[in-house]
Amino acid sequence: MDNEIRLISDGDGLAVIGNAADVERFLVSEGLLSRDLGLQRLKSVVGTGAVVVQAGSEVAANSGRWVKLTRESAQLVRKYGLRDSSTTGLATGVVKGNKGQVRRFVEFVKGPRSLLTNPAMLAGVAGIMAQVAMQQAMDEITDYLAMIDEKVDDVLRAQKDAVLARMIGVGFVIEEAMTIREKRGRVDEVTWSKVQAAPATVAETQAYALRQVDALAEKMERKTKIGDLATAAREAESMVREWLAVLARCFQLQDAIAVLELDRVLDASPEELDGHRLGLKAARQGRLEHISRSTERLVARMHAAAGTANAKVLLYPTKSPAVVQSSNHVATGVHGFCRRLGIESGRQSSEARRWMDAATEARDKALETGAKGIDAARSLGNETLDRASSVRGKISNGIAERARRRRGDEQERDEEG
Repeated sequence: MDNEIRLISDGDGLAVIGNAADVERFLVSEGLLSRDLGLQRLKSVVGTGAVVVQAGSEVAANSGRWVKLTRESAQLVRKYGLRDSSTTGLATGVVKGNKGQVRRFVEFVKGPRSLLTNPAMLAGVAGIMAQVAMQQAMDEITDYLAMIDEKVDDVLRAQKDAVLARMIGVGFVIEEAMTIREKRGRVDEVTWSKVQAAPATVAETQAYALRQVDALAEKMERKTKIGDLATAAREAESMVREWLAVLARCFQLQDAIAVLELDRVLDASPEELDGHRLGLKAARQGRLEHISRSTERLVARMHAAAGTANAKVLLYPTKSPAVVQSSNHVATGVHGFCRRLGIESGRQSSEARRWMDAATEARDKALETGAKGIDAARSLGNETLDRASSVRGKISNGIAERARRRRGDEQERDEEG
């Protein structure tokens, strides 16, 4: 098996397994960033006997790296034609070359001694891949929370709900368990007992946060007047980021719990690892879809409000652009949140920016037209005043002239008499 590199894809990531130097050359040649797979933990699924001892030796002799499947790295899976397995849901294959320089695709050698034809070993690799993928997602959420500078604990403390208060403590317990796991390399019964009640609290907090997002969407939906829309849009803009941060933290903790679960199953019931991995993957996808529906609904309502405001920008040149601006900020925030969680958001912030540009242009035209109207009115008013003054002058002159004439006539009659 010299200079052969095993590739495994589970749809979320790609495992690259082989001699450490060959794996490194392969990753460099393909321009891929990776993180350690932690193959040494597979020793717990090897068991005993001559065959598994050979498999264990193979684990010890190999290095494993994990690559997140992006658009670019997914092309690598297609490039080397990995073979899909309907049983495991994995795509597998072997590439061979001189010192990591890949030349051609080869099929796996049949037989129990091959690392990836041992069902238990393959399930173990898939389980570890799932863990590394979730740890990568957890790191990205940490970066997201730092980027938006939102303190989740502060948001939770501001709420009166007892479940939200417990969420802070649950986070501490889960982080402690992850630290112990990192130090010990496994999750024993004592460590697992500490976090067994955590999923319920996290799920309740997630449900509460989703209800808050839904409430913001419903409030936008009920408003029809531009003034009310502007107020509701400002509120949504200020509140949605906080609840998205809470949702991100919930998702992060749920991934941490899943990592601990897989370690516990790997340690206690390795034969159940593959089924448990697939179950966790389905549950995770269900949570993503639930979050996606709520956030998409909010963005749709914000965009609808922006459309309403855009249509009335001439009548409300100040409030209408404010609605569109808030819509833009909410859409941009939701898009960034969804991207971090791996959700494809249906509406991009560029569309909101297009509305914002259109509204701004319409507002400027309205203000320009208004200014011209004011100038025209002022000019017309001045002209009218001038005419009125002229008329008043002529009337006054006429009255004075007639008065002089009457006095003159009266004087002439007196002299004749």
